[in-house]
Amino acid sequence: MQGKMKVAVMSGIGKMGFEERDIPVPADNEVLVQLEYVGICGSDLHYYETGRIGNYIVEPPFVLGHEPGGTIVEVGENVSHLKVGDRVALEPGKTCGHCEFCKTGRYNLCPDVVFFATPPVDGVFQEYVAHEADLCFKLPEKVSTMEGALIEPLAVGFHAANQGGAHAGQTAVVTGAGCIGLVSMMALKAEGVSKVYVVDIMQRRLAKALELGADGVINGKEEDAVQAVIKLTEGKGCDLVIETAGSELTAQQAVHMTKKGATIVFVGYNASGMVNLPMSLALDKELTMKTVFRYRHIYPMAIDAVAAGKVNLKGIVTNIFNFDEIQNAMDASVRNKADIVKAVVKIKG
Repeated sequence: MQGKMKVAVMSGIGKMGFEERDIPVPADNEVLVQLEYVGICGSDLHYYETGRIGNYIVEPPFVLGHEPGGTIVEVGENVSHLKVGDRVALEPGKTCGHCEFCKTGRYNLCPDVVFFATPPVDGVFQEYVAHEADLCFKLPEKVSTMEGALIEPLAVGFHAANQGGAHAGQTAVVTGAGCIGLVSMMALKAEGVSKVYVVDIMQRRLAKALELGADGVINGKEEDAVQAVIKLTEGKGCDLVIETAGSELTAQQAVHMTKKGATIVFVGYNASGMVNLPMSLALDKELTMKTVFRYRHIYPMAIDAVAAGKVNLKGIVTNIFNFDEIQNAMDASVRNKADIVKAVVKIKG
C-alpha cells in the first residue's frame, strides 16, 4: 500500500504534534496493520513528562505508544497464517531469536529486543505499522480491537500471576490499583485465586477494582493496609502479593502482610530505583521474591481469557480520546491520574 500516514510525535517534553510519513512497506515475514486503538501506558507518560526512563532517553521527534490493536490491510509474501481483514493484537517486542534467553524461551530477557516506544525505537501513535507476523495475534469475533490493544498490559498481569504461582485456594493482595494493578487482579481471578484484595489510596481506583471483581479493597490512606490484610485473613497473612505501586512503603508492607512461605512479585518500578526492605523478617518467613519484566508466551492465553469472559478488559478503560486530541490525551492523563485509570487513543474513525 502506497501513500502517506499521520504520525503523532513527541517534539519535546510535554509537547505533541503531527508529521506526515510514508506508509511502511511490510517485509516478507511482516503484515501491515491499520491501527485502530493504542493504549496510553504509564511509561508513555513518564517519557512525555521527563524525557527519559533510566538510560532510555527520548531524542525528539519521537513516537510514543506500544499498546496497539488494529486490522491487517496487507500481508508479506511469506505470511500464510494471517490474511487481509484479520483483526489483531500486536506484541510490541521483536527479539533476536538466537541468544541464550531466546533459545530457552525467556525471550522477554533478550538483550537485543526492539520494543515499540523504547528509545530509540519509535512507537505506534500512527495510522499504520508494519510488524512481524508472528507477533500479531488474531482476535476472535468476541474480542474488539480496543481490547486487542489492551492485551499488552493484561499480558503483564498474567505474567505476574504466573511468576507468583497463582492458584485456587490462595488469598492474594494487589498493591496499587492503576492499570497494571487492575489487570493483575483480573489475571489472578482468571487463574482461580480464591480471594483477591486490592490496596490503593485513590478511592475511584478502588471502586474500579470492586467493579472489575476484587473481593475487597483497602484504602491505605484511611487504614493500615497490613493490619487490614491480617484481619481479612484471620491473622494468617496472605499467600501472595503482587506489588504494582512501585513505592518503598508498599514493598515493605508486602513483607509484613504475607504469611510464612508466601510469595511477593514485584512489578512496579520505584522512581529512585532503590528500595529498603525488612530483610530479617523476610528471612524469618522464608519468603519467595520474584520480579517481572514485561511478559513471555502470554498473548494467546490472555486473548482466550478475554474471549471467554474471564477478564473484563473493556472495564478498565475510563477515557477514549480521538487521534487528533493526542496533546489533550497526554496532558489529561498526566494531570488527572486519580480519575483516569486507563486511557486509549482511537486512531481510526
